[in-house]
Amino acid sequence: MTDSVTSDADGEAPHRCGVVALLGRPNAGKSTLLNHLLGEKIAAVTPKPQTTRSQLMGIVSRAASQILLLDTPGLHEGSKPLDVAMRDAVTRATEDCDVALLLVDAAHGFEPVHAEWLARLSKRGIPVLLVATQIDRPECARAPWPPPGVEGAAEALRISARTGEGIQALLAEILSRLPEGPPHFPADQLTDRPLRFLAAEFVREAAFLELSQELPYRLAVDLIEFDERDPQLTRIRANLLVERDSQKRIAIGAGGERVRAIGTRARREIETLLGHQVFLDLRVKVDPAWAKQAKRLKSLGYR
Repeated sequence: MTDSVTSDADGEAPHRCGVVALLGRPNAGKSTLLNHLLGEKIAAVTPKPQTTRSQLMGIVSRAASQILLLDTPGLHEGSKPLDVAMRDAVTRATEDCDVALLLVDAAHGFEPVHAEWLARLSKRGIPVLLVATQIDRPECARAPWPPPGVEGAAEALRISARTGEGIQALLAEILSRLPEGPPHFPADQLTDRPLRFLAAEFVREAAFLELSQELPYRLAVDLIEFDERDPQLTRIRANLLVERDSQKRIAIGAGGERVRAIGTRARREIETLLGHQVFLDLRVKVDPAWAKQAKRLKSLGYR
């Protein structure tokens, strides 16, 4: 990050800008927190693990600060190309971050993977905030925090992105650790990702929510066309990729009922994002190799 300082001549506090990596197990609330801090939904959110597969930056701009939040895939193991791509996204997020938020689902508690990442980040001198999430749930209200054995290793906070509890305290802790410097993006920019990427993510989110427990982990979205020439109507063509014919039949459903439900749900989210009408042409296509080749994953937006 730059060391230059932006401040007014009358002695106002200098502007702060920095990168904050959001780390944690799948479904720890990283994407929900990102959307809450932005005040806009740009990250897909579902109850299913591995909803986030790629790094996504959210840009929170205020008069005296700009926070560059990096949402990341959940910390997990695996040796397949998609698993490797997701782990690489986590590693890249920590390479240049100024602060790391290690999010822990309060219902599940502090696990060995959290201890491993806390030690790894601390060894590199990266300030870490240990954040218990989803504390609005009854089973989390009395969970001990910070966990035994890590007192003093990192600042420990408790938050609920749903109710807003603890969010202002979290922001204060983040800002106190960011370097002084000018903003890196215009104040009205929410992300560094193009709208077509966000649209594809909302299609995949809809598929996760509409399909069964197993199939979502076997699908991806290939956005073929994103036509914005008409300012009042964006036309989108996308393929929902699955690995086998049997999965295609499930995704289409009887008489096309399932794929229509996915398309309707996705279209509504995209229209909210864009602020105008969307025409979405969604098809289901079998692509046995989509998750097995690094080049193919890159073409689908995983980075």
